[in-house]
Amino acid sequence: MNSPILQLLVLAGIAIFLVLRLRSVLGTREGFEKPPVQPSSSSRRDTRDFEVIEGGPDHDITDHVPEGSDSAKALAAMKRIEPSFGVSDFLSGARGAYEMILMGFERGEIEDLKPFLDEDVYESFEQVVDQRAEQGLTIEAEFVGVREMSLVEATFDDATRRAEITVRYVGELTSVVKDDTGQVIEGSATAVKKQKDIWTYARIMGSDDPNWQLVATDE
Repeated sequence: MNSPILQLLVLAGIAIFLVLRLRSVLGTREGFEKPPVQPSSSSRRDTRDFEVIEGGPDHDITDHVPEGSDSAKALAAMKRIEPSFGVSDFLSGARGAYEMILMGFERGEIEDLKPFLDEDVYESFEQVVDQRAEQGLTIEAEFVGVREMSLVEATFDDATRRAEITVRYVGELTSVVKDDTGQVIEGSATAVKKQKDIWTYARIMGSDDPNWQLVATDE
């Protein structure tokens, strides 16, 4: 075999070897492709934080009613009208209002409750208190505490901005009913009894009057 031909064959073999070697190392990617950029841990953290702040649930609402429920939407609407309104703050006030109103009714001292009672509720309380007085009955009651309390329902009227929130209570108290001679005819001064009530409060959101009024009672 001629020397030039032999040299060509050797060079061709070397070239084929180099091509195969490069393919095994570089792969078969065609053209210029930028490697995918992985987001840094800081950018992923920033995105998650943003989603929690901007799109997360309002726990002041979802701690008391299911997320996405009609009551949750009503409470959110109240907050849009009056940003200072807080559901937890309302319930804290409703707890104190329950003791004040219940004890005022039990003891027949309802005159000071007028600002916190709807007119119809006040009149129904007044009738019961007057009937007791006519029968010569008095009630001695002591409030022990609120055993259970939960938000049952919330509604909001966009047109009138009237908000209503219904709360369920289980209270504990002692109560003694005495006749006009001072004899105990019902109850005990030492036995604690449970008092179950469902009360609805109402208020015009955004108004100057900060007081919620008791507008309905049920058991």
